[in-house]
Amino acid sequence: MMINGKWVGEFDPIQARDEEGRFLRQDSRFRYWITPDGRPGPSGEGGFKAEAGRYHLYVALICPWACRTLMARKLKKLESVVSVTVVEPFLGEQCWAFGDYPGAQPDPLYGFQYVHQLYTRAMPDYTGQVTVPILWDRQRHTIVNNESADIVRMFDSGFGELADPRIELYPAPLHAEIDKVNQRLYERFNNGVYRAGFATSQAAHEEAVEEVFDSLAFLESRLASRHYLVGDQLTEADIRAFVTLVRFDVAYHGLFKTNLARVSDYPNVSAYVRRIAAIPGIAETIDIDHIKQGYYSIRALNPSGLVPKGPVVDFLPAPADERSVA
Repeated sequence: MMINGKWVGEFDPIQARDEEGRFLRQDSRFRYWITPDGRPGPSGEGGFKAEAGRYHLYVALICPWACRTLMARKLKKLESVVSVTVVEPFLGEQCWAFGDYPGAQPDPLYGFQYVHQLYTRAMPDYTGQVTVPILWDRQRHTIVNNESADIVRMFDSGFGELADPRIELYPAPLHAEIDKVNQRLYERFNNGVYRAGFATSQAAHEEAVEEVFDSLAFLESRLASRHYLVGDQLTEADIRAFVTLVRFDVAYHGLFKTNLARVSDYPNVSAYVRRIAAIPGIAETIDIDHIKQGYYSIRALNPSGLVPKGPVVDFLPAPADERSVA
């Protein structure tokens, strides 16, 4: 992690833990907002006006949180407005790195080797974890926001007429229900798989696993009579669920030991994953090779570094080498 602007030690996926061995996720530090006219958003600081070409998104295709933002960017047709760089999938000694692994790119703005250099470019004395996504302001040379939930909402409504208005990911009439579903899934499912994989006690692991599969049962039941999680349209609740589901069988089931069942064992959930993946642009945000290479590079969980050949998944409409996040 970073301490006073310096990288210290080797990457540790366990950000923090409680006395019972439960994994604790750290809060994001940069929470500024882009708005159509540059007025302050929920952060209270203004100056981040929506402008084409001003902002750059850094993501990892292994990361569900980062891929939330890629999905929103695609759905709102912001590809020509917000540029993007994909980092290498491996979580090495200094965490995320830039490079030339297939599907990844060098840093186009500063030529940095590591993502943590962006953090110290924005805040020279930064202390904390180094995470993606990062929404970067080319004009002010700083991080606007590194919280995926905020970035999704900015892409939905913060870019005004620069974004496609035909899709609303957080429509006002559905706010309450979306918030309820998001809350229901976040700690038990989206973060639950990490709580299972990064637990440091048997009790903490089993507690998290039970909540993960309770969440899958909730999704299977909810999707029995509907195409989407809230209302009759795709919303941010679907984005949040999808990015975890699409990684479940190929990473969490094996590496995180959430192996009571697979997503493919849930008919309604499986059909839902295929349905979302078939939406134009969404398959371009998924790279199973990056997902597997990335998760299985976590030495704390997989000291040998071996990457399994399987499982085979059938929800993608095109081979990985035909897709791009441009």
